[in-house]
Amino acid sequence: MFPIRDTQPSYSKPVVTVFLIVINVLVFLYEVSLDAYSRNDFINVYGLVPDQFHFQSMLTSMFLHGGWMHLLGNMWFLWIFGDNIEDILGSAKYLLFYLVCGTAAALAQVAANPDSRVAMVGASGAIAGVMGAYMVKFPHSRIVSLITVIFFFTTMEVPAWLMLIWWFFIQFFNGVGTIGRSHVSEGGGIAFLAHVGGFVAGAVLIFLLVPRQRYSKRQDLYW
Repeated sequence: MFPIRDTQPSYSKPVVTVFLIVINVLVFLYEVSLDAYSRNDFINVYGLVPDQFHFQSMLTSMFLHGGWMHLLGNMWFLWIFGDNIEDILGSAKYLLFYLVCGTAAALAQVAANPDSRVAMVGASGAIAGVMGAYMVKFPHSRIVSLITVIFFFTTMEVPAWLMLIWWFFIQFFNGVGTIGRSHVSEGGGIAFLAHVGGFVAGAVLIFLLVPRQRYSKRQDLYW
């Protein structure tokens, strides 16, 4: 089940969402322009390595990606869900929200695997926060999704709350299975608990940030 678009309208231009996508793409293009040795060094310096924890790495790691599919998948989810949350909060609060969710995601992964020597990179923790906020604010929105039925593909409108809760539980149960894994056995992979931490942070934080006035006056058609 892969999301194609949502049915929740946005009433403002997603300036920060587009800005974040552009920055992520530009940083990745710089990554791939490096030779293999320099690229690994770049990721180890600016990625988040729990065993060598630095606070600034929580920020810089959000803008690094491990490959084209990693980048494209993250940016696609950000594009689908980010515009509506930016519409609610306004650009400045949305940027703060995004960075705080990414930080919470990083801390969750570090807490679960503090001795890991594998660099964590990617925007998925911050984007998970956006998804958590979307579930809270637009649970009855519909997500047009690509569905695989044996060898055939079709599309289906899935309630946002169902898709996002299902996604969250997949991350949670996979993340629990990674707790306590030693760095010796790690060869990279998905930081599931970062997704969990980001999602929970987003779902909570959206209640704490006051929406901009014009959103408050607008009746949500999906409630």
